[in-house]
Amino acid sequence: MRRSLLGIYLNDHLAAAMTCADAARRLARAEADWAGNGKLERLAEEIEQDRAALLQIMASLGEPVRRVEIWAGWAAAKLGRANLNGRVVTRSPLSRVVELEAMRLGIEAKVAGWRTLRARASADPRLDTGRLDELIAAGRSQITRLERLRSRAAAELFGAGEPG
Repeated sequence: MRRSLLGIYLNDHLAAAMTCADAARRLARAEADWAGNGKLERLAEEIEQDRAALLQIMASLGEPVRRVEIWAGWAAAKLGRANLNGRVVTRSPLSRVVELEAMRLGIEAKVAGWRTLRARASADPRLDTGRLDELIAAGRSQITRLERLRSRAAAELFGAGEPG
């Protein structure tokens, strides 16, 4: 079976969505008290809903989920978590900042994916432009909320205006 470029693209986004959802759940568990008011828990739920939306879009386009690619992405993400944040056994204070930045990058990529599908929707009636517009707006909101948390975490860790 020949793989379409769109199918490859969507499966890459699905692998990233699964990784981002996993990271969001982990961050919500680790930093719930710091973030307060269930902010990270809600964000994790929204990211999981976005992953489900992507699966629905893939089904409507007839693009199959390629499990091998998903698991390869998952394994790569697990290896990527083994970064050196100055701690081996306990959670590093740097982890909060790095994980919030990584999540923001993941959500930026997700929104770019929604925009790509939105552009394709003009030529593909299987895509719901209204739903894609909602997903884009939700992603922008997630980016805004994450940036507030990331800025606060960076300021707390490095101090406001403190050089490198």
